[in-house]
Amino acid sequence: MREIVHLQVGQCGNQIGSKFWEIISDEHGIDPNGMYHGENNLQLERIDVYYNEASSGKYVPRAVLIDLEPGTMDAVRQSPMGMLFRPDSFVFGQSGAGNNWAKGHYTEGAELIDSVLDVLRKESEGCDCLQGFQLAHSLGGGTGSGLGTLLISKIREEYPDRIMNTFSVVPSPKVTMSGVTTCLRFPGQLNADLRKLAVNMVPFPRLHFFMPGFAPLTAKGSQQYRALTVSELTQQMFDARNMMTACDPRHGRYLTVACIFRGPMSMKEVDTQMLNIQSKNSSYFVEWIPNNVKVAVCDIPPRGLKMSATFIGNTTAIQEIFKRISEQFTAMFRRKAFLHWYTGEGMDEMEFTEAESNMNDLISEYQQYQEASVEDDVEFDDEHAERDAYEENALQNGGI
Repeated sequence: MREIVHLQVGQCGNQIGSKFWEIISDEHGIDPNGMYHGENNLQLERIDVYYNEASSGKYVPRAVLIDLEPGTMDAVRQSPMGMLFRPDSFVFGQSGAGNNWAKGHYTEGAELIDSVLDVLRKESEGCDCLQGFQLAHSLGGGTGSGLGTLLISKIREEYPDRIMNTFSVVPSPKVTMSGVTTCLRFPGQLNADLRKLAVNMVPFPRLHFFMPGFAPLTAKGSQQYRALTVSELTQQMFDARNMMTACDPRHGRYLTVACIFRGPMSMKEVDTQMLNIQSKNSSYFVEWIPNNVKVAVCDIPPRGLKMSATFIGNTTAIQEIFKRISEQFTAMFRRKAFLHWYTGEGMDEMEFTEAESNMNDLISEYQQYQEASVEDDVEFDDEHAERDAYEENALQNGGI
């Protein structure tokens, strides 16, 4: 039944992932011991997307928890949700990655990867119809970034036709996931699985980096002064301050958008408000992808709210993040600062040069589609076709 295997890697990934399981277990009526105590049949209708049912009636997360040191795993085991996970779902080393990508990817991580893939294979083989994998990790440390990207490339090799969906925490000058997965876990019409979400959201193979947002986001003290309506949710959802990425969507244009509303509400009002916001802000949406905003509604609101909305946007403004990282990287790399920590683990300087070039190409591609208009003549010569084939191959193999 369209199962997903969840992976959480490193300290950040395990903290985010543990909170994810805490929230969705609550929404589906699963207690910390894995027993169902809900009151709505919809809670169990698609429970097998994320949970396996054990013979005792216990629901067990289809999750693999990974780290290169035991401390994070101990913290998860001792948390209120620690008894939820199967003991052999914990895969960990002893040495740690020391905040070094090369250790996570090439040395320490390479020693642990086979153990991780064994557990992953076991989870995958127990599925009737595996739709794909989701990974929670960070890109700024050693384990989540190094071992996380190694894991993506290994999964790409072994499961080339399955979807890979990552929740990646990018290093940011400013520092929720369960809303994004609502359509996968509850019955609905739109974006009901990872592949449909990808088809609707990714117009070009390399442009697959999404900006998530959530509404309502209000300080506890000011909640009583605001009315929670579809109109208010829609306004908040498209507000730059509600985005979970350190870039401003007003500096780019939306290629595609998916909005998920939760709670009892009028579908007609949702459609009206969405059309309203698109017509008022038409300059922020590319005109050459018609009907590029998709909407789904789920009757079950999150705990503690009457209604909520989750936003997933594919915007060209995301290039701001890559530009910032590229500038910071170039400033250090031209002086070869910190480079010895990586070459000492077996990396070659060319890997850094290629990564920099790859990122700059990605930034250029976002800019190209931001400036494109519906009247533009597009000529596909041999060079374009060659590049498209390369990009398709890179996407299949877990590259940018």
